[in-house]
Amino acid sequence: MANLETSLKECLSSIDGASAAALVDYTSGMALGTLGGGKEFNLEVAAAGNTDVVRAKLRTMELLGLKEEIEDILITLNSQYHMIRLLKGRGGNGLFLYLVLDASRANLAMARHQLRRIESELEV
Repeated sequence: MANLETSLKECLSSIDGASAAALVDYTSGMALGTLGGGKEFNLEVAAAGNTDVVRAKLRTMELLGLKEEIEDILITLNSQYHMIRLLKGRGGNGLFLYLVLDASRANLAMARHQLRRIESELEV
């Protein structure tokens, strides 16, 4: 089991193209931990904004009567990919991992695979 700091560091070191990572509580919109980002990319703002994305998707699924669970939400921009992975089990309810990737360097399939592995080892 890995702690939050170790997991965020692993996101940036083991996932090609990763430039920022955060663990976010989507009930409050607060980032519980962040790594990367910078002056041009405020992870606190991104965490709060992506909380709205998760809430909207969960609400829509409820209205549609879908009994599925969200694994990932992927947002593609011209030069970046934004991945949201909802945590499952071990106190992860209401939390998601947020990852920002450089689209020119990232492999989405491998990034999903690595993020799933990191999520499974994260102890919250």
